[in-house]
Amino acid sequence: MSSVMGYGEVLHDLRKYKKMSVKELASGICTEEELIQFEKEKQYPRIDQLNHFAEKLNVDLSYFYALTSNTPHSYTTAIINLINKYKRERNYHAIQNIIKREEGNPLFNDTSLKQYLVWHQGICVYYLDSNFDKAINILYSAIDLTNPSRKNLTEREIEVLTSIAILFNEEKNYRHSITLLVEALADLDKLPNIVDPKSKLRAMFALSQALTYIGEFEESLKYSKKGIDHCIQYETLYLFSEFYYQTGENLIELGEKELGTNYINTAIDFLRIQNNEHLANYIEEELEKLLNK
Repeated sequence: MSSVMGYGEVLHDLRKYKKMSVKELASGICTEEELIQFEKEKQYPRIDQLNHFAEKLNVDLSYFYALTSNTPHSYTTAIINLINKYKRERNYHAIQNIIKREEGNPLFNDTSLKQYLVWHQGICVYYLDSNFDKAINILYSAIDLTNPSRKNLTEREIEVLTSIAILFNEEKNYRHSITLLVEALADLDKLPNIVDPKSKLRAMFALSQALTYIGEFEESLKYSKKGIDHCIQYETLYLFSEFYYQTGENLIELGEKELGTNYINTAIDFLRIQNNEHLANYIEEELEKLLNK
């Protein structure tokens, strides 16, 4: 075996070594045709698929990155992408397992990478252990790794602050959440450039939600409509449906039922286009509750 291989060759050789058929390895991960394409290097597996292959083949994900030269990401980038994917899916158990596996990895000794793991460790502590105080302390410690004064926050630090605000939202401490989110958006506006527009969209959506929760529908409406405008500006569908729903909810609460219903139905249509039936069905139920108040 040469020291540098293609990912398809590594995948094929491991499968053969483990005496697994294409059907066995592909089961629950991809189609057999896709696995054949991966092994021939005519397609590249998603990072979560590669992670599942590694688990099924009983090797660490880093094994692929140690042997291959033509994977599209560095190992640490791949881990971050995997955590981000699981965060979107609210799969906090998977995130926690990754953090436990990587916290002793020298590759994550870099302060920024360590901060990323600590940030998501705090999120997991809240959602898996239901320990709000510990989660908040961990999240603030993530900010302190790069900014002990907690002033003039960077984009990453603002993202952590937004996570803190979201946990206060979860605890129904909406006033404090709103204070933090207004601060986060003000700090984002001070930055010369924003690398990831999702950071601003997350803060804007959380603020709109919190304002709705306390009955500040007109103020919330300003942020939900601004969120739609930002999605269009940045050409992203990230939270696009959610902003449409939030706008519709605010309009219905303000007495504009027909217009509000149109916004929410648009949100449902977008979600169905994205094959997000679970959220589409949930929003349909919420719409019915709003209209029957």
